Amino acid sequence: MRKWYEELYHDSFSSDSLLPHRAGVGLITLQTCRRRTSIFLTEQQITTRDTEMAAEKDTGMEQVTGYSDWMSRLPAELHNTTLFDVAIPGSHDSMSYDLDTQSSIVEPDALKVFSNIYYVRKVLYNWAVTQEEPITKQLDAGVRYFDLRIARKPDDTDPTRLYFYHGLYTHTDVETILTAINGWAESHPKEILILALSHFKGFDKDGEQLHSHLINFIKTLFGAKLLQRFDIPTLKSSWDKGRNVIVSYDYPANQHPEIWCKIPYFYGNSMDPAQVESKICCVLEKPRPCGFFVCGLNLTLPEDAGALRYVLCSRGNFANVTERSLPEMVQWVKQYAGRRPNIVASDVVTRDDFVSTIVQLNYKGN
Repeated sequence: MRKWYEELYHDSFSSDSLLPHRAGVGLITLQTCRRRTSIFLTEQQITTRDTEMAAEKDTGMEQVTGYSDWMSRLPAELHNTTLFDVAIPGSHDSMSYDLDTQSSIVEPDALKVFSNIYYVRKVLYNWAVTQEEPITKQLDAGVRYFDLRIARKPDDTDPTRLYFYHGLYTHTDVETILTAINGWAESHPKEILILALSHFKGFDKDGEQLHSHLINFIKTLFGAKLLQRFDIPTLKSSWDKGRNVIVSYDYPANQHPEIWCKIPYFYGNSMDPAQVESKICCVLEKPRPCGFFVCGLNLTLPEDAGALRYVLCSRGNFANVTERSLPEMVQWVKQYAGRRPNIVASDVVTRDDFVSTIVQLNYKGN
């Protein structure tokens, strides 16, 4: 039997291979994101950066300063490229900014008995929050893929009300957030959004009813904006049809052509950025998957008590751990542009230049 801290601080998966992101605890998948990058850049990196900027200027590459409508401003030669081959920034555990410390503990199971203790909930909250800004601000920042983990509160008096979760439940229910996303999609018709719904915690009882209610709500809300899973979407085909929302659903829904199957999520299993880079390289160097796929920039804590070495030295929250992370991963993504990934997901996506780095990959090699 695992110790409680082993349950709390890692996803359970093989340490020898790169695996798709699985349903499970997943509380402490740490994302590298550049912060105060100038502190960490070496002279060689500064020279490389300046060279890249000069080359971009010479080639006439558009210098985008805002990313709320970046898809509509991609070069014309990409308008007929399948979206499976476009580099798209995504957020991991997209709703974790909204976690409620007054809610009961959803996961890990070993901590549920401590739900009545505020200190335990607060520690869990500190390690479960992976995003800092609301969904609409993530959209405004240029994020187009969202990892949305769904849960049902066991004692909710509303039989079909659902929430998001990551260790704790969110304050805001699913229908409210999806309605806000729909409003944003209506005002940005050329921006293609990918919503990945998964996990469905608490669906053991009345699961079919809950899935049916949620799917029907999605179809009614987004309506004609939904791209069908039989399509091979491009920017132009999506624009021509007036469709700009893709819903991926990690539960069989074959009878609904508007609902896409689960999108594979690949990530490494190490706190060493070099090892994570190596494993992501293995994915990018193989033939591309058929369809969408996600590369997660996850630095993952050890599966044993070694996790405590990071936790006890981190001053107690996720942000302080990521602040110590070197900007290697984002720099590596930029340098690896020759094998352009599809969706690249991260935590704290609104910080610094994560979004801009991923978007700019679409300008290289065209």
